Amino acid sequence: MDYTLPAEHESVVNIQGVDISLGFPDEFAFEWIGQKDVMDQLLAAWLVIDKKDIPLNPRLIGKPGVGKTTLAYAAAKKIDRKVYIYQCTMDTRPEDLLITPVIDKNGGIRYVASALVTAMIRGGVCILDEANRMSEKSWASLAPLLDSRRYIESIIAGLKVPAHPEFRICITMNDDASTFEIPEYIHSRLQPQIYLDFPEEEEERRILKENLPFVEEEIMEYIVAFLQKAHKANENYTVRDGINVARYAAKRLESLKENNPDASSLFRQSVIMILGDDAMTYL
Repeated sequence: MDYTLPAEHESVVNIQGVDISLGFPDEFAFEWIGQKDVMDQLLAAWLVIDKKDIPLNPRLIGKPGVGKTTLAYAAAKKIDRKVYIYQCTMDTRPEDLLITPVIDKNGGIRYVASALVTAMIRGGVCILDEANRMSEKSWASLAPLLDSRRYIESIIAGLKVPAHPEFRICITMNDDASTFEIPEYIHSRLQPQIYLDFPEEEEERRILKENLPFVEEEIMEYIVAFLQKAHKANENYTVRDGINVARYAAKRLESLKENNPDASSLFRQSVIMILGDDAMTYL
């Protein structure tokens, strides 16, 4: 297929005589502050070095909250691509991943492209988030996209849709939250595997300050000390948890500021309310 990128404002494209409604890109103020090495690994996987070459389909693996989606989003922005995020669940169906028929206001049927197919058509980046929650049936619908064929087949719309040459994909997986086993023929298509670990202390401090510039230094230091102690015990508390605790502690301090509250006491209370009693071990 001689592929032409649809205009940025174009919300409907015609493929093989069928009108397909496209989705819109995701826009966030995400910035990657973590390890430069994993960013370089991801960008290398997307690189095309010859006209006969194709991009790889990298898989980001790590505990929930370590920044897998943030990394993928920041990498896409680094190569100046629009980003389309699809949140996978255990009941994701093949048609959810590809093209879905819906009833329009006139009672007719129109076809709506998923975030994945929109990215394929527009030449953007699709992030399949928490993809190890999907069943094999859903994975099977992606098999031809993830190898040298680079297309999807929509049985519902009766279409074969090739990916634009600029299309890139990234899959994120939590290493402790797999609902289904990934079939072997898919494993071999999701390469390379890039592992994200907990950030080092200074990185963690920078991430917290970037996300919560309005939070007092005292709370930040409590959070960093708490997280680093939890990491050493291989506990699953992440920067995301730290951000939630710090945000709530800051709100509590602000709401009680006329009473000169004790910051350390409010921090401990916030940890319990956000993470539960077990987290007190690391205070």
